[in-house]
Parts: sequence; structure tokens; C-alpha cells
Amino acid sequence: MLAGCAGRTPTGADESVPQGIWGGDHVSLTVDTRTAAVEFDCAHGTLSVPIPLDGGRFDVTGVFVLERGGPIHLNEDLPRLPARFSGFVDGRDMRLRVTLADTGQEIGTYTLKLGASGRLIKCL
Repeated sequence: MLAGCAGRTPTGADESVPQGIWGGDHVSLTVDTRTAAVEFDCAHGTLSVPIPLDGGRFDVTGVFVLERGGPIHLNEDLPRLPARFSGFVDGRDMRLRVTLADTGQEIGTYTLKLGASGRLIKCL
């Protein structure tokens, strides 16, 4: 075993983020073979799949949709913004960073765990 690698799952360029539900404070990510959907307190989005890992790191494009409180009218279009979803997977732990692609605005950085439920506080 190499020093500094204890507890890490080896990853290579041909691996991808494990399927399942990843959860953390203010975020839930569901990854399967066809889709990856992320839910935030007042937003949601989709990520390109598969989510390839390179040395545990990932960086994929997707869509970020900002929600708002109150009722949403039938056929109301919420703004769909291009986004980058990047981060690092170490075994069952993930660090996820969400950035709007057009402006570079960072939405946030989240810590998730595979098999955990997200703890969301939906906007009212």
C-alpha cells in the first residue's frame, strides 16, 4: 500500500461515479445508467452521464434550474442555465462543486455520501 492512499478506492480514466443515491446537506444526487439528477433546496438540475472519473476527479456539463417559492403556473418555464458539475469521489464520499458555465458564478460546494438521503429544505 502506498502512503497517503489508505481508505481510497483506486480509480482510473475508465471508471465513473457509482450509481445510487448520494445525499448531503441541501443536496441529493441520483445517478443511474441513463441519467444523473440533482436536487437542491431551491433548484434542480441534470448532469451528463456517465460521469467519468479520472483519479477520482470528475468535471461534466449539465443544466441548472433555479426554482422559486410559491406556486408554479402550468407551462411556466423556469430558466435552464448551462452548468459545470465538478468534484472528487473518494470511496463513498463525494465533494460536488456547481458553477454556472456562462458566468462562472459558483452556486456552491457540497459534501455527499453514497447511500445517504439528502437533507433538503425546499423553498416555499
